[in-house]
Amino acid sequence: MKVVIMAGGKGKRIDSINSSVPKPMIEICEKPILKWQIESLSRQGLTEIVLVVGHLGHVIRDFFGDGSKFGVSIQYISENEPLGTAGALYYLKDINEDFLLINGDLIFDVNITRFIEYHKKCGAVATLFTHPNDHPFDSSIIIADNNHRVINWLNKEDERRWFKNRVNAGLHMLSPRIFTKFTELKKVDLDREILKPMIQERTLFVYDSPEYVKDMGTPYRYYQVEEDIKSGKVEAKNLRNKQKAVFFDRDGTINKYVGFLCNIDDFELIDGISEKIKQINKSGYLVLVVTNQPVIARGEVTWEELLEIHNKMETLLGQQGAYLDDIFICPHHPDKGFEGERVEYKIECSCRKPKPGLLLQAAEKYNIDLKQSYMVGDSESDMEAGKAVGCICQIV
Repeated sequence: MKVVIMAGGKGKRIDSINSSVPKPMIEICEKPILKWQIESLSRQGLTEIVLVVGHLGHVIRDFFGDGSKFGVSIQYISENEPLGTAGALYYLKDINEDFLLINGDLIFDVNITRFIEYHKKCGAVATLFTHPNDHPFDSSIIIADNNHRVINWLNKEDERRWFKNRVNAGLHMLSPRIFTKFTELKKVDLDREILKPMIQERTLFVYDSPEYVKDMGTPYRYYQVEEDIKSGKVEAKNLRNKQKAVFFDRDGTINKYVGFLCNIDDFELIDGISEKIKQINKSGYLVLVVTNQPVIARGEVTWEELLEIHNKMETLLGQQGAYLDDIFICPHHPDKGFEGERVEYKIECSCRKPKPGLLLQAAEKYNIDLKQSYMVGDSESDMEAGKAVGCICQIV
């Protein structure tokens, strides 16, 4: 599989770090960003690289050459004039298989094999790698349905209220069918002119992952990434490695307890919880919510209403720079015979706490070492669920 890296950026916002080289050649921990990328790809067997260069492109060519000394093969496309974030793809129309497109200002360590397999399973023209981040308000928000098909794309300037904190990370798996959209050589914005219009065609999907991907667009983020590389967090977050997690109950642990929460206006975060979650985010532990929601079985809340409540939770956390990696829900309740109930959810299940089903689902999805993880909740059923799988338990 070919990997195309858009390495032509000038990087005005990060000039204070180094303005004498193109942005992808800025060194972090004594190594250019592009070298970090190519080494990460090479370790996973992705050795056919195409570098799209522009501003000070000779610096990149002089450093990498044909790629042989780095164990890869490199081809170059030079932009004689700026072609935006996608215009240069016009030159690559001879690619006849799926390929990976990467922004050149990213530090990442992700399991590319999982990403490829997921893209092929979806049969997508384009699959975006999405993840939560600590600055959703200056990022575009990607909204997908239960089948992971993109249904909306909120740019930074678009009005938004409550939303799931998921942003485009800058890694894209693309089918060669994408080239039908490049009929002439011109400046093109990948997000606004190519990907976002594909929502109507129903061919745009997301691959959501908590693995490490961070852009170096500002000095603040640059120093964040430097710290994360030195601490080992970048490599550790790759899902080929066993993960550690903090599992949170929802009601009474993240939000103030009001009984069966059915009205979104009754949702309020507990004082100080955002800062606690933010610190866990920084530590590299996954932050996962595992919550019994019998209001679904009782017919008091629809799935759509529950999603909006959770979107409010993610939005409020995001305002404080905190985020959740995922939410696992048990909608069941065993007692039958009540007016308005949804009988399909009135069952004995394996996921309703104190049973540990939700934690086991999360462990399988994210390769979690449960014995190195924590369960935090406000009830004995939370503690029992955690103890059943060997988690360290903390009641609040």
